[in-house]
Amino acid sequence: MARVRSVYRCTECGADHAKWSGKCDSCGAWNTLNEEPVAAAPATKRAREQARTHPAATAVRLDAVTGSESMRWRTGLDEFDFVLGGGIVPGAMVLVGGEPGIGKSTLLLQVAARLEAAGQRTMYVSGEESPLQVKLRAERLGEQAGGVSLVTETLLETILATAAAPDESDPRALAVLVIDSIQTVHTDTLEGAPGNVGQVRECAARLMRFAKERGVTVFVIGHVTKGGGIAGPKTLEHIVDTVLYFEGEGSLDHRILRATKNRFGSVDEIGVFRMAASGLLPVDNPSALFLGDREDIASGSAVCALMEGTRPVLVEVQALAARAGFGTPQRVANGIDGRRLALLLAVLDKRGGFSCADLDVFCNIVGGMRVQEPAVDLAIAAAIASSVTDRALPANAVFLGELGLGGEVRAVTQVERRLAEAAKLGMTDAYLSERAVPRRIPPGMRVHGVKTLADVLMQTIGPRKQ
Repeated sequence: MARVRSVYRCTECGADHAKWSGKCDSCGAWNTLNEEPVAAAPATKRAREQARTHPAATAVRLDAVTGSESMRWRTGLDEFDFVLGGGIVPGAMVLVGGEPGIGKSTLLLQVAARLEAAGQRTMYVSGEESPLQVKLRAERLGEQAGGVSLVTETLLETILATAAAPDESDPRALAVLVIDSIQTVHTDTLEGAPGNVGQVRECAARLMRFAKERGVTVFVIGHVTKGGGIAGPKTLEHIVDTVLYFEGEGSLDHRILRATKNRFGSVDEIGVFRMAASGLLPVDNPSALFLGDREDIASGSAVCALMEGTRPVLVEVQALAARAGFGTPQRVANGIDGRRLALLLAVLDKRGGFSCADLDVFCNIVGGMRVQEPAVDLAIAAAIASSVTDRALPANAVFLGELGLGGEVRAVTQVERRLAEAAKLGMTDAYLSERAVPRRIPPGMRVHGVKTLADVLMQTIGPRKQ
């Protein structure tokens, strides 16, 4: 008889352990190890040897492979199609993650309704809500979702059998399958409750195989952990073709859809949506949205032009430096890495002459954006220095540059596209590395080439008051 072997997997990082312990040795998380059964091992030596013998696969030369790229399906939600790289690829598997209540189910229900209206047969599998709840949401959104097939089921075998079976009332082949959510789906081939690491990984692998064999596009909704990653091991993200993350603050009415992996398009593309009573509405000009309330310019405000994938986006950086009330001064960063903020404060002190050793420093990217590009360094440093001196920066200036530890301003890529977007929104001055000054400058814009952070601060706010 085969022996059933078990391992202990961490629900945060997916690492396997031979025995249970209170703390994961890989990621350091506490109380995250759960027992997971794995494939049964052959009991005898002969059975193990037979299990290791497999027939050889047939190799095919690349020039012998025939076929062409399939036509992408357009949903009509321009921002959604843009993030995917121009539309939905038939046979792809797309993972959509985000915090609870951010709008994942709303977005995919809108996508399913629009694809159904465009002639593509869609099926929506809900493992968390009743048919009445899904219908009420569709009616509230105002989408023509009456033709979408709805299934409320959590057993994977039943879901795949239903999706593969022909519909007597609809002769069309299934084109799109939506799973809401992968954490509620389970298979009988593995023990354990739905949502554990083994169940999530096995269900995702079989859904991927179903998508490739039948050419059905599969959308999978995934919940996130406390750290912001998809619940389950990182291999779940490696299985799928595209990974989309929904970002945004619950108090704001706009959401950001970001592609962190895309086999059929660019990564780090973002789409901006506005949450309304009728659902998620695409925002045509994200830069205008993030800078819309920037009227009375106070100290501590700077503008930077970021490249999100292939799209330039203008964001406002706000900084506040206030005298520390007690103890060690605070360093609070919202939208940027806290360690990056500490590094910029050290450069500002050593190379720029603006010390914040006895000041609380708060830095915020307006609009709930999360920024990882180093091109925002110069804007952050300028905003902090502006708050320290309580002198406002030029109102229509944009700051582009990465700061080195020596205080030098380094060049950034695609400067012409960034400046064109800035000029479109009324910016008249740009401060960037002198080595990055482009040949073609937008009409009405003055470009100031600088070498160091000290040069920028001297030209914009002057020396610090002693």
